[in-house]
Amino acid sequence: MTEKARWTVIMIFAVAMAYVEAAVVMYLRVLVNQIDPYPPNPLAVPAWLIPTEIAREAATVAMLLAVGWLAGRTWRSRLGHFFIAFGLWDLFYYVFLRFLTGWPRTLLDWDILFLIPLPWWGPVLAPTSIAALMIVAGTLMSQFDHRPDARWPGRWLWTSSFTGAVLALYVFMADSIEALSGGMEAIRQVVPTRFNWPFFTLALALMAAPLLDLVWPFWSRFNPKHLGSKRSSGRSEAGTGHGM
Repeated sequence: MTEKARWTVIMIFAVAMAYVEAAVVMYLRVLVNQIDPYPPNPLAVPAWLIPTEIAREAATVAMLLAVGWLAGRTWRSRLGHFFIAFGLWDLFYYVFLRFLTGWPRTLLDWDILFLIPLPWWGPVLAPTSIAALMIVAGTLMSQFDHRPDARWPGRWLWTSSFTGAVLALYVFMADSIEALSGGMEAIRQVVPTRFNWPFFTLALALMAAPLLDLVWPFWSRFNPKHLGSKRSSGRSEAGTGHGM
């Protein structure tokens, strides 16, 4: 199977899984009579159901990891395929949820993103931005890993990306962390009113550092200056050949 075929299979799996996820969330929101997860009671799901929901989220991530592992041939390509699967799943989840429920109305609508280890809150634009980043990075990591000239970001770039991921997690969970001292009931009542866009933008930039390094060879290849130097070199070689 070619790398393009693997990418296509991953896409089909992730999109189908996104529909299943959206359908399950629609059932839950209809069950509690609250399509919009933000006001007035964000965690309206019965307390006894929350452990089941947390286990479902963990199972979802495990499935995405498993498909990435099966699709890849090296640990780099496996990580790349996981990024692709996760990103597509997250993006199309919101596409299907919009189709099924009419929500989100805009990319700035608030959503509960995850419950592990605490509820994550953020406008839809925030997780979808990360998802898009994962798709592009995963594609470059998986599709070109087998080439002899495959490029791999250095340790400092990955450290930067990891730091950005930790910062993004903090931004998503900041309100839940603040309510942590009040116990689970206080966390259940959290209704965020402000998203820390400056910190999130910094986190996204840090996470993108390895991607910029992966994209550099392609950008330089199509850079007008690079193309101009290649043409000049070609004309010089042609002139030399004609003289001989």
